[in-house]
Amino acid sequence: MSSMIRSTSNFFTNVVHRFLPDPLIFAILLTVLVFGMGVGMTPKTTSQMVMIWGNGFWNLLAFSMQMALVLVTGHALASSGPVKSAMKSMASVANTPAQGVMLVTFVAAVASTINWGFGLVLGAMFAREVARRIPKSDYSLLIACAYIGFLTWHGGLSGSIPLIAATPGNPMEKTVGLIPVTETLWTGYNIFITVALIVTLPFLTRMMMKPENEVVPVDPALLKEEESFQRVLGADATVAERMEESRSLSIIVATAIFAYLGLRFAEKGIKIDINTVNLVFVGAGMLLHKTPMAYARAITAAAKGTAGIMIQFPFYAGIQLMMEHSGLGGIITNLFVDIATKETFPLLAFLSSGLINFAVPSGGGHWVVQGPFVMPAAQALGADLGKAAMAIAYGEAWMNMAQPFWALPALAIAGLGVRDIMGYCVTALLFSGFIFVGGLYLF
Repeated sequence: MSSMIRSTSNFFTNVVHRFLPDPLIFAILLTVLVFGMGVGMTPKTTSQMVMIWGNGFWNLLAFSMQMALVLVTGHALASSGPVKSAMKSMASVANTPAQGVMLVTFVAAVASTINWGFGLVLGAMFAREVARRIPKSDYSLLIACAYIGFLTWHGGLSGSIPLIAATPGNPMEKTVGLIPVTETLWTGYNIFITVALIVTLPFLTRMMMKPENEVVPVDPALLKEEESFQRVLGADATVAERMEESRSLSIIVATAIFAYLGLRFAEKGIKIDINTVNLVFVGAGMLLHKTPMAYARAITAAAKGTAGIMIQFPFYAGIQLMMEHSGLGGIITNLFVDIATKETFPLLAFLSSGLINFAVPSGGGHWVVQGPFVMPAAQALGADLGKAAMAIAYGEAWMNMAQPFWALPALAIAGLGVRDIMGYCVTALLFSGFIFVGGLYLF
């Protein structure tokens, strides 16, 4: 089994290195493909598709900013002294490359179950720390492990589709009603799938390891420790400089942030979304870096990794609107749904979601594009509505292993390219597909 997994990952790594372009080129080629399919398969004209694409190009600006903040605030938090010490202690559990691979995968999977943004950032930062501790580690595999752990996110506490489906006012409420989380996240099949991924993925990534003589040594520059962002003021420091390096101001900001979160949780219940994660990162970062300007310097050092997010996410926004407004997403979904029976429905919904994910790598986007077709069909067939919603969610999480969209924050932190990790991720895609489909049918 181990040799088969290793051979499979080696095969896909070679294929990816030869044929997979940079994520920006991938997004541009995907734009061209979806545009051509929209003109050829829907009633939309060329000029109409151009207008849809242009109108959608800036639709993800808020989300792009959220993702950039996830990256820079998470990176800044991880560069603080206390967090670096904590990660060093946690990384000390691993003493061999194999143990490092398994530990990174497990930590990333658990963290992604808690919150997807937290998992992406923590996984990549922790992988770097393990690579520093164990010099003979395969750095590319460690970063791949951090991303592979992301497979658990849609079955966890921040899974966007089950949370949206349970929220009043969501696009499908008038059609199928609300679907409470007791019928999605807290079901036996979801708990089985999530736990199975957390338990088995570390062993899978362990089996992907190359022989020691085939491991490419990591560039030491990628693992270089960040210098301290603290500044020691002299006796002649000006009033302005003392304000900039004032610990009191950081305490005031952090106190306000955590007071707000406490009051909001007390009023509306504990709901953790990406804005909550970013607020926690900012507050904790301010405290742990001690002064406002030390934190600002940490943010500046982290911001250089946001270039991929800034340039690529608008292309995916245009692609998503083309899929939605041309009807192409519905056409592709119906190719699967129209041949489904009550028994085959979860599988076909899962596969259609995986295919759609290449063009719409967003859980919320899937609910908008696929929900109007999948959910009424599930209702007409008498299929489990909660399971239908989770089949869409699982398909999106599953195909992320072949779609570089969500890997960008981890790659920016690691200083690697998509070709360095995607062969391992495709191997994880093949393996995890059996867990997703098995869970949908065993329960």
